[in-house]
Amino acid sequence: MIFFALGLGAWIGINAARGPEAFDPHPYILLNLVLSCIAAVQAPIIMMNQRRQEAKDRLRSRNDYQVNLKAELEIRHLHEKVDHLINRQWERLAEIQEMQIELLQERR
Repeated sequence: MIFFALGLGAWIGINAARGPEAFDPHPYILLNLVLSCIAAVQAPIIMMNQRRQEAKDRLRSRNDYQVNLKAELEIRHLHEKVDHLINRQWERLAEIQEMQIELLQERR
C-alpha cells in the first residue's frame, strides 16, 4: 500500500512538474486507465480468495460444532456420574442412620 501510494504520488508529481510537456497531462487519463486495469484484475482475485476463505470457515464451523457436541456429551456423562455418587452417598447415609437408630434402641 505504501509503495502503491508512493508510485501514485510520483506519477502525479512528475506530470505536474513537467506541465504541458508531461507524458500524462492533468486529467491523468493514462493513470486512470492503469488504475482501472488493476481494479479489473483485483476483483476476480478477491472473489476467489473470499470463496476459499468461506470454505475454510465452513470447515472450522463444522469442527467447532463437533467439538461442542462432544463436550456437551462429556458434561452430561459427568452429571450422571455425580448424580450416581450423590444417590449412593444418600443411600449410605440412610444405612448409617438406620444402624445408629438400632444401636440407640439396643441401649435402651
